[in-house]
Amino acid sequence: MLTVGDKIPAFNLKAVVSLEKGKEFKDINQGSYKGKWTVLFFWPKDFTFICPTEIAEFGKREKDFQDRNAQILGVSTDSEYVHHAWRTHHPDLKGLPFPMLADIKRELSTALGVLHKDEGVALRATFIADPEGIIRHVSVNDLSVGRNVSEVLRTLDAFQTDELCPCNWQKGEETLTSKLAKAG
Repeated sequence: MLTVGDKIPAFNLKAVVSLEKGKEFKDINQGSYKGKWTVLFFWPKDFTFICPTEIAEFGKREKDFQDRNAQILGVSTDSEYVHHAWRTHHPDLKGLPFPMLADIKRELSTALGVLHKDEGVALRATFIADPEGIIRHVSVNDLSVGRNVSEVLRTLDAFQTDELCPCNWQKGEETLTSKLAKAG
């Protein structure tokens, strides 16, 4: 699995970006959002139970990520047509504000090392990459447990301080770096 310090690999995937006729699909690659932090998160399968709770929560928090100059990219091994059908029929996904990428050849999930060994679908993996595409955070859950979007935001906030942040640190709190500067 790629990890902290590695670069997000090159990719070019079809994505569902809208339900508006004629504007549904777009090609997204690793350079599509230059100058932004990237939050790349994977889910196992469309039309399942845990996945829409996570995807919907990322959608609800989109403005929080935008405020941090971060682009959310959601990915599964389903096709863009399956993503489109799911968004069309699931009320919590209809207005989703970020791209749903289709990794049907499993190239990106394989390159990042997040395919479940037995099921062949993506694990619940989250990568935070800085504007240069360098991975700063990786979190991977097994298929049965959803992730915490608030924790993803907290982690992004901590990295964006570029300072030492203690356990449970929250945006707006003093960092260890600022405490050390005051003590010195």
